[in-house]
Amino acid sequence: MSTHAALERFGREAMLRFCRCYLGSNDDAEDAVQEIACKVLEAGGAASHPRAWLYALARNHCLNALRTRARRRVDPTSPSRLDLAADATGHLTRLVREENRAHLGEAVAKLTESQREILLLRYVEDLSRDEIAEALALPVSIVKSRLFEALESLRAHI
Repeated sequence: MSTHAALERFGREAMLRFCRCYLGSNDDAEDAVQEIACKVLEAGGAASHPRAWLYALARNHCLNALRTRARRRVDPTSPSRLDLAADATGHLTRLVREENRAHLGEAVAKLTESQREILLLRYVEDLSRDEIAEALALPVSIVKSRLFEALESLRAHI
């Protein structure tokens, strides 16, 4: 599969969601996805693991954007904020979901940045451990241990 086909296959919405988690705003995420698409087209050839390559490209782009933002002394929004849409059926259901979301948000905020990033890639973006390792340029064993530690920490807080 070509890298351009990878962007189409894994979808614009997935890339928007991923970039929004890093950048904190829809507008910044839209701009990032446009620039990532251009980079994919410029790369031309096929990567050995297109999905992992695409997420690595998106992650690097977002981190560079955050560094640029910091140099301009603009306060970046929290990249750990997950945009979880809840389709509540009633007021009580909505209240319970909001409370659960708040508890989960507090527990996730206590994790290290690397643990949050791995959880995001694994459970929001649905990357395999091998793909995460490739995207983050880490050994698979480190990915597994950080994922385990993050889940244990979440279980302890919830």
